[in-house]
Amino acid sequence: MPSRDLFDRIMQSLAQAMLDEAHWPATSALIDEACGMRGNALVIGLGHARGEGEIYLARFCSQGERREEQERRYFEVYYPRDERLPRLALLPHGRLTAIADLYTAEELKDSATYNEGLPQRGCQKGLNVRLDGPDGPDVSSIVWTLMDSTEAGGWGASQTAMIERLLPHLRHFVAVRQALVGAQALRAGLAELLDNGRIGVIHLDRGGAVVAANDRAVDVLRRGDGLLDDGGALRARLPADDDRLQKLLARALPRLGAHPPAGGSMTVRRVSNSAPLGIHVSPLGGGSADLDGRRVAAWVVVVDPARRPPIDPKRVSEALGLTPSESRVAALLSEGRTVKEVARSAGFQEDYVRWLLKQAYRKGGLSGQVALASRVLAIDAMPWP
Repeated sequence: MPSRDLFDRIMQSLAQAMLDEAHWPATSALIDEACGMRGNALVIGLGHARGEGEIYLARFCSQGERREEQERRYFEVYYPRDERLPRLALLPHGRLTAIADLYTAEELKDSATYNEGLPQRGCQKGLNVRLDGPDGPDVSSIVWTLMDSTEAGGWGASQTAMIERLLPHLRHFVAVRQALVGAQALRAGLAELLDNGRIGVIHLDRGGAVVAANDRAVDVLRRGDGLLDDGGALRARLPADDDRLQKLLARALPRLGAHPPAGGSMTVRRVSNSAPLGIHVSPLGGGSADLDGRRVAAWVVVVDPARRPPIDPKRVSEALGLTPSESRVAALLSEGRTVKEVARSAGFQEDYVRWLLKQAYRKGGLSGQVALASRVLAIDAMPWP
């Protein structure tokens, strides 16, 4: 069984990788050591199943190094004909499954991916797990491939228990990363995030007191609609949400000798009935000194969907193959506007807006406004060259 110290190091390394993805290979190596495996591959995709979206992050790592040639070869040669993918996409959230179990008996004999591609990566006897993306399974999914076990007897109970223990932390890592991508702050340092006007950021000391907050977060706290600064303590306005928030903060800021710090995410409702705030709390490893000498021990990302920056229609057009007019109304709708408001903003008749939206549904294979808005918001959060 891996030591508590190793798990603590993984939590600290994950916190570093949230702020700078260059740390991910080192984090991946610690995870490999703790789980007793030869490597792992993390893939984040837009859409629930192959053919419905795009892959917008793939990191194949082993022995603390990113294997970019393996990534290229898999997606160019094997991904288009990998028989397991439709079955993998339908796995329940968090269920560990042997890779071999995702192929039929005939495919185990004849599949080029199973018999050529997977052995090249050392994961023919590995495991797969699918996690719902932070915006829900119909918008994005996380697929984690665990390469072959280093244990002579294959996968043991202690190994799978450690993997399952890590799953919520991996999902939190992806949620924070995606929020930072949406704010164009993926590689910003902790101090730089305070200058970012696209996302709320709050720094907390070891006692949970607010050390600093950027302008976006200060605006949220001042309004006190969902979150507030209660004499230096971060609180939620509604009692049930505040109880959950305090438990989340306690996990990220445990007392000395307690469990290793761990991050987590939640939503906070607002008394105005506006869209809930998204809250991501992350510990900061050993902490860092702020201007007044206090140590920043955790940072909180606050996502306010009602005050998000405008969506770029060009990105929507290129991702979904829409005309400029279709992508414009799709972007405006996804910002939370009604059809009437979209028509007024775009200078179109309402009937024409509805016709454009129907064209967007058809081209994207989508069922209606909610599905279109979910897809557009996920596209907006994707890295863009």
